[in-house]
Amino acid sequence: MSVAQQIYARLSERLNPSALEVLDESAAHAGHSGASASGEGSHMRVRIASPFFTGISRVQRHRLVYDALQDFIDQGLHALAIELI
Repeated sequence: MSVAQQIYARLSERLNPSALEVLDESAAHAGHSGASASGEGSHMRVRIASPFFTGISRVQRHRLVYDALQDFIDQGLHALAIELI
């Protein structure tokens, strides 16, 4: 299972999203700081909407996503772009 698929599964499990898209943008960052040797899984973009976001600030919404993905960050996820939709 790719990192993007693992992230999708994790966010689906933790945040019950009404909309979710996970894009691996690592190839566009090849040779840059934090890029993985495999060219995958180091730079991700997440587009997400979740009922858990209702009534909380943008910062709190981002924190929920970061908290759900902390172990990915600990294992080398270098960049995470979050788009709240």
